[in-house]
Amino acid sequence: MTLLAVERIKLFSTRSPYWCSALALVLGVGLTAIIAASTDNGQLSLGVTQFGSSQLALSVVLVMAALAVTTEYRFSTIRATFLAVPNRTSALVAKTVVVAFIAAVLGEIIAFGSVGMAKLLSPASDLAINSGDEWRHVAGVGLLYGIGAIIAIAVGILVRQTAGAVAILLVWNMLLEGLIGIIPKAGVKIQAWLPFMNANHFLQLGGANAAEQAGAGVDFKLSQWGSLGYFAGIAIAMLVVALIVAKRRDA
Repeated sequence: MTLLAVERIKLFSTRSPYWCSALALVLGVGLTAIIAASTDNGQLSLGVTQFGSSQLALSVVLVMAALAVTTEYRFSTIRATFLAVPNRTSALVAKTVVVAFIAAVLGEIIAFGSVGMAKLLSPASDLAINSGDEWRHVAGVGLLYGIGAIIAIAVGILVRQTAGAVAILLVWNMLLEGLIGIIPKAGVKIQAWLPFMNANHFLQLGGANAAEQAGAGVDFKLSQWGSLGYFAGIAIAMLVVALIVAKRRDA
């Protein structure tokens, strides 16, 4: 518990969590507000309300998580951490738990905030969350953010440089996985096993909403909960590799 408290204090002693959280809220809830305001009253669907939260806002949260690690390497404060806590694995796991928890809570705030904003601007639209699929679509955003933060921390530990880690995460999430789909024949098959594609698959609603969401048209081999487990498995595997590397090399 002491390590968790220390990592929490260290995280919020910098400005990046505040700025990134504010930007994620603006992008997630703000984009929903723009869409709701430009859509005829009564025509907005629940699937559209999470467009910003599952794409743009997620990217900001990934950057926030990476900065939690790379900033320490940049200013060499990680050395003091490892001197105080010789067990590097414990220190880095504590940081991961704190950042992932904050990311998950932020994801829930953005997800339900987006629904609330949509209801406010389009009161005639049917945005009730009744079924299990609808709850998964909205409440699942927090799970996606928390697991995504673990991946971002792993990349930050491995790369150690802010520019490199941020570039890898943004290109990977926002560009690379989508571009792979243009590869003839094999592209869609490869996409079915990419981490963030599976994360989006977990959030997908069925029926008429499916075509509006990222990852639509990909032939996923796993169920939606299976895709979440796969996404989490990749995150844990990357973190384990990052912890092994961090333990073996100089700070």
